[in-house]
Amino acid sequence: MTGFLDAIRSVNPPGRWKVLVVDDHAQKLLGSTLKQYDILEENVTLIESINTHRTPQQFEALYLLMPTSQNVERVIGDFANGRQQYLAAHVFFIEGLSEKLVDRLVSSPAEPYLKALKELYLNFWPIESQAFSVNAPATFYSLFSPPRSATALRGARLRAEEDLRFIARAILNICVSLEEYPLIRHYVPSHHKPLGPFSPPPESRAPPPEGGSGRWRTTLARGDAGRVEAEADSLYLPKVLARMVQEELDEYKKATPEFPKSEPSRPRGVLFITDRTIDTIAPFLHEFTYQAMCNDLLPIDDGTKYRYKFQTALGEYEDKIAILSDADSVWTEVRHLHMREAIDKLMADFNAFMQENAGFQGEGVASLNDMKDMLASLPQYQEMREKFSLHLNMAQECMSIFEKEKLPLAANMCATGVTADGKTPKHLVEELVPLLDSNEISNASKVRIIALYVQFREGVPNEDRRRLYQHARLSRADQDAVNNLVYLGTRITRESGDKDLRRKLKQKPGSDEYELSRYKPAIQTMLEDHVANKLDPTMFPYVRDAPTAPGASVASLRTTTPTPAAGSLRSAKPSWHRVPQRGAASEIRQRLIVFVAGGMTYSEMRATYQLSNSLGKDIVIGSTHTLYPEGFVDDLRVLEIGGAGSRAIPNGLRDVNGEDRPFQLYYDQKYYIKDPPPRVEPTPPASSARPNRLRHTPSPLPSSSPAGSSISLGGSKEEPKKKKGLFRF
Repeated sequence: MTGFLDAIRSVNPPGRWKVLVVDDHAQKLLGSTLKQYDILEENVTLIESINTHRTPQQFEALYLLMPTSQNVERVIGDFANGRQQYLAAHVFFIEGLSEKLVDRLVSSPAEPYLKALKELYLNFWPIESQAFSVNAPATFYSLFSPPRSATALRGARLRAEEDLRFIARAILNICVSLEEYPLIRHYVPSHHKPLGPFSPPPESRAPPPEGGSGRWRTTLARGDAGRVEAEADSLYLPKVLARMVQEELDEYKKATPEFPKSEPSRPRGVLFITDRTIDTIAPFLHEFTYQAMCNDLLPIDDGTKYRYKFQTALGEYEDKIAILSDADSVWTEVRHLHMREAIDKLMADFNAFMQENAGFQGEGVASLNDMKDMLASLPQYQEMREKFSLHLNMAQECMSIFEKEKLPLAANMCATGVTADGKTPKHLVEELVPLLDSNEISNASKVRIIALYVQFREGVPNEDRRRLYQHARLSRADQDAVNNLVYLGTRITRESGDKDLRRKLKQKPGSDEYELSRYKPAIQTMLEDHVANKLDPTMFPYVRDAPTAPGASVASLRTTTPTPAAGSLRSAKPSWHRVPQRGAASEIRQRLIVFVAGGMTYSEMRATYQLSNSLGKDIVIGSTHTLYPEGFVDDLRVLEIGGAGSRAIPNGLRDVNGEDRPFQLYYDQKYYIKDPPPRVEPTPPASSARPNRLRHTPSPLPSSSPAGSSISLGGSKEEPKKKKGLFRF
């Protein structure tokens, strides 16, 4: 993401040096996208936390803050009551600031010191070049947990709508950063009614026909009551979110007529709003591509941090923490390959690496063990040694777990519904029971097996499900993980006479050559059908501005915009960095943006990369958070009780009094930062015109604010890039 770096570079005070002032959330976003060295190189001499006691400085300041009422008052406080914290203020808000707070800021004592007031629209987490996250895993519970009672429904819906408004603003950030004003399509499920806080309230049920008639009349014939019921039955989560996103885009377009300023030849993009109910099979699957398998089987934190043992040239082992990101070229080359192909490529690339480096003699490697031994004797190529050693270690760990756990083929057969030769499996339950009885398969894997089988059968009789639990010896919590699938629209109970569900978006087995990788995520089918003009408009209607004819180009729908007005203090924002597609640097392609409320899987992320190449589109996928199978099972265990005991919200969902409130209050509460204790003794102001840039070892911002307030950051250009931490108190 270059937006933050562009913002820092845009501030060039006469005295050259500047102070960077951030809040807690801004610090985390910066730390996830920039290294400390990159910031220091932009003439930043001091980084301060806005919620600590700070000594007045003889430099201009660049504020990088969330647009909260609290932060606006803190900026004003730096220049009020005879105080002048800095020579001037360049204020950058990470996303849009409300008009009320803009007026408050520009009419305050701080106004004479304001040299810039800008909105960056960068409040999202770019986890990969084509994937982003809102980093809001707790919303899984607010969006899908059932209300505790009929009287609690209103409060639950208000809570969900607040979270959806926050998500809609994050999607706006993405669109603004990409300079995209997309058409919006949203998912309308055909196999269940609205869920959780959007389930129809009892009062929306229309009374039965008069006169004792059992004939159910049409909605039109039943009048207002019928229309209320029809509206309640169609209030699906993706529809509500899609409307909010459209409102946010329209409001931004009205305030910024020049938006979007993208390439004239690029067709107008399409944004797909869906949720986790579109595909409840993908999160349970045993994936066998490298990235998905690693996140399924290995202890990787947040999909990026992996702790492992590294063998030095002396044969000793050191504890290492690897960051799995786009900066790791070995990772990006193999992450979407099947594990067998990934191992073959690792060995082939390692052999090529040996041949390219003069002075190293060897006969090449034929196995992972050979590769591991030869890596230990390459001390002169430390960086590549560590990368190859890392991925060698990860591949070996995955394969050993795979062999030990005996990950079952039969479970993945439940996902596609057919055998390798395209036939319906007839004796699947007979194959599953020995697996459930086995002591070699973990309970977590057994939960996944049963969940996949129940979905394959579109529900099973209660007694059959009880027997499956008994064979697997599942605890009550593990049983809840399967039972709570009903809150994601999955039918788990099927009685005699129940018909098959009418799913309009059906599973289409892929053509993967590997037996265990034939499942195609529903999102992949959705995108392929859209590009082929085959996507059912009743299942994915447009919110507005639908193309007039199938196959019609949407490029003509883009509006021309006037030149932006000059002289406004509230100016334009840097854009999100767009990574050019490999082998197509000069090609301008239509964008397809997919958002999945409730979590996205690594198989869905992989599909966006593959489809970008096969469909000739620039596809970006995002979600509230990223799912891995064990975490998804954990979430399901406590879904019925509002997430109490979960990792995201240990105390469960917050209470809501049932009264609507301004969104700014929700936002201020979400990004609230505790004020420091009263100052004991102020520090005299700095007097040096040029800072003394001393090297120090940074450390991350602690969770509670200590007594200190700021640091002096330094280091020569020759020093290597070291750590991401920005603060030392």
